Parts: sequence; structure tokens; C-alpha cells
Amino acid sequence: MTKKRVVVGMSGGVDSSVAAWLLKQQGYEVVGLFMKNWEDDDSKYCSSRQDWIDAVSVADLVDIDIKMVNFSVQYKRKVFDNFLHEYSTGRTPNPDVLCNTEIKFKAFLDHAVELGAETIATGHYARLRQVGERFELLKALDPLKDQSYFLHHLNQSQLRRTLFPLGGIHKIRVRELASKIGLPNAMKKDSTGICFIGEQPFRTFLNRYLPTQPGPIKTPDDKVIGEHIGLAFYTLGQRKGIGLGGIHASSNKPWFVARKDISGNILYVVQGNHHPWLFSSMVQAENSRWISGTAPQEKHLFTAKIRYRQQDATCTFQYSPDRHFTLYFAEPQWAVTPGQSAVLYSGDVCLGGGIIGSTSMPLTLTTGTTS
Repeated sequence: MTKKRVVVGMSGGVDSSVAAWLLKQQGYEVVGLFMKNWEDDDSKYCSSRQDWIDAVSVADLVDIDIKMVNFSVQYKRKVFDNFLHEYSTGRTPNPDVLCNTEIKFKAFLDHAVELGAETIATGHYARLRQVGERFELLKALDPLKDQSYFLHHLNQSQLRRTLFPLGGIHKIRVRELASKIGLPNAMKKDSTGICFIGEQPFRTFLNRYLPTQPGPIKTPDDKVIGEHIGLAFYTLGQRKGIGLGGIHASSNKPWFVARKDISGNILYVVQGNHHPWLFSSMVQAENSRWISGTAPQEKHLFTAKIRYRQQDATCTFQYSPDRHFTLYFAEPQWAVTPGQSAVLYSGDVCLGGGIIGSTSMPLTLTTGTTS
């Protein structure tokens, strides 16, 4: 009997390595595929060379073939250019969502099919459930590692050909398995942050691609208290790196970025993380995508995440035919950030989501400012 071939995206990390081992144990013909998505190998912050070495070492131990494929051209065009455009408009994008949509579950999937695979697999922490002819994307069993938020753009065609071997396993168990079978990367540190930036300072990286455009930093009463280097270099809710450490105004509370006036090139800041300007009870999102293929019914009560690792927030949902939707939260949400993803859930089922475009603004917000 011919074994079913599955191509596993192997990053050199422990998660994808254990995923490959598990599939081999389950009787699949496993082929590892290492994706090279960034060409900046000369940077001291780029780890792709070591990651490739680690992936090959794991493939040797697990006894599977492994190949490398270069998607850097597609990544730049589909992910990185969008990343720069969003920052240049004052928004804060999440490139991991777009990378999953355009690279890992599109370019990678197409390449895997060319290699004769019937399915692909990744080390993401998420689960799949088939209901009739439809597939549902579910949260992972480990709530601390669930990555369904980053996968909410996937469609039925993509999910039908995907496996998530780690969805029903806790991270601590993954580490234990890696150590038990002797994987060389069993204790390798998990990658964090944006893949193409690595460990380098974010502002330093962004300044290589976007020009600084200094402007005033103001308080809600329009008092100028400093100068920013460019709205692209700040995000809502940001506390560190604003440059106002010695300015106390009416209290000793720390400063937080609260609003951006794009047309006026003004950065608004407030003191204290409970300031009203930091909270939004309504979120509008655009470019929505729904895992089932259609938007959910408005009459139901849902939960949503407006950032990764956020507790689910109860909300109601209103959909527009132009792929926009609005979420109304039972409790105001802190530092809702345009450019990030608003992801809708029904219990453990991830329904889909869209990109945050705007939020409800305080009535005292100066005329002409935007969120």
C-alpha cells in the first residue's frame, strides 16, 4: 500500500520538527521543506543559515528527505511591500497573517503539490474539524500557544489539504517529545517578533526603508510637549521609546501613544494606561475573509481578539456587503490598533476576520484627528 505523502514546512524550530516526527510515526511518507523567505543573510540578526542547519539535522535523525525552496521574491511582493505601505500610512500591520495566507498556505502549498504531496503540514498550534463537506478551524488545546489568530484568512481549499499535528498537544509535551527522541533543537528558543527583523531594534530596521518625518507630540488639550520622528515609528498603546521620560505634566504616570493625526502629522499621547483615549467600544474592520466562505449571522453573540494573546472579548457583529464589518464590545478594548487583525470566534471555532480600519473615538478628540 502506497503511503500518503505529506510535505512538512520545517523551520529549524522544535515545533515543526516534532510535527514531522509525529507524522512519520503515523505512517505518512514525510518530506521536509525549508522555506527561505528573506535574502538578508549577511545581517548579524538573520538566523536562516543556522535554521537550515538545524532543519537538516532533524531530517537526518527522523530519516526523511528535506529540500529548500526560495520564496523571497514572492515574500517581498506579497508580504514585505504591504508591511512597508501600511507603516507608511501610520498603521501597524501584522505580517505573520499575510505570510500564512500568501506564502505558507499558497506558494508553499502549490510547491508541495508539484512535489507530489496530497497534503501539507506545519507546526502551528491549531486544530481542524470536518463537519460534512466543510472544515472548521479550531483553537489549539494549549491556550497559551493557540495560533488560530494568525490563520484566520485561510479558506476551505487550503484547510482541506492541511494538517496541524500539534493542535491537540501542549507545548510542554512537545518539548518532552523532542528531548525523548533526541532532536538536536529540543531546547532551541522559540522565535519571536517579525521573522525578517529578527532580534535587531525595530526602529533601526524600519528606518532603513521609511524616511523620518518629524512632527509635534501633543496632549489631548493640544499642548505640544515634544517632537516625534515620524508617525510610522509609533504604535497605539506604545509606552517605551516615545522620548518623554522626563516630562511629567499633571502626574508622574507614564506616557502612552493614544492617537495619530495622519493629515496633521501629529502624535497624541496621554498619561496612564486607563486614560479614556486608550479605550474603544467599537471596531470597524475591512477586507474580511471567512473560513466557511460566508460571513456569520449577525444575530449571534461572539467573542473576538483584536491582538494576539488577548483574552477573548464578548461582542456583537454587524456585516456590510463590501467586506467590511463592525464589532461592538460589551467592555471597551484597550489600544485597538488600525492595521492589526480583528478575529471573530464562536467558542473554540475561528470564523475569520479582517483588518482593523478605525475605532470609536472619544468625543473630546480634536477635530481633524484620526485613529
